[in-house]
Amino acid sequence: NRRDDVYCERVYSPWMDLDPIMREQKIPLFAVESQDPIKKFDFLGITIQYEMCYTNILQVLELSQIPLHAEDRTEEDPIVIGGGPCTYHPEPIAPFFDLFYMGGEGEVVYFDLIDRYKEIKARGGSRPAFLEMAAQIPGIYVPAFYDVSYKEDGTIEAMTTNNPHAPQTVSKQLVMDMSDTWYPEKPVVPYLRATQDRVVLEIMRGCIRG
Repeated sequence: NRRDDVYCERVYSPWMDLDPIMREQKIPLFAVESQDPIKKFDFLGITIQYEMCYTNILQVLELSQIPLHAEDRTEEDPIVIGGGPCTYHPEPIAPFFDLFYMGGEGEVVYFDLIDRYKEIKARGGSRPAFLEMAAQIPGIYVPAFYDVSYKEDGTIEAMTTNNPHAPQTVSKQLVMDMSDTWYPEKPVVPYLRATQDRVVLEIMRGCIRG
């Protein structure tokens, strides 16, 4: 939101009281700040902190009226991005995402991703063209550009690229220079009593074992 050409809003997985009402009334899931429908945004970014989030991902997509599978989405649908700790093994949920950001520190590549999206839009480029451009950014994994085979025990046997723009290996991205990075100066705080009435304060990046 510090960029003049971007606005970023929050959206949450609705609780079980609101979920059936939205489905029955066909109310599309909307953003907190503007109440704009999520399906009208350019991107939907989902942070995947732990595996228990997996079913909520499908709920958010369904309520947003966005096709569940990436292969079924059109130029009218948002680019669905996955980020956070669970992206280090994204295959169980890969069919539902257009791309993953491999690393917990999105500030490394997100401006580059936005710039390339604007470039594609300006010249009338397509969704696949943007994904090919995005795949060339370090840390971006586009599942559609890889063929995955499995062993009998369910573990991955091999991953091979099926698109020349996709790298054979996707490397996670880290902020290495802590002196020249962004820090939140105005964190979002609730205006009512939260379920967990506390603040989360980051004092260092990662664990002491790296």
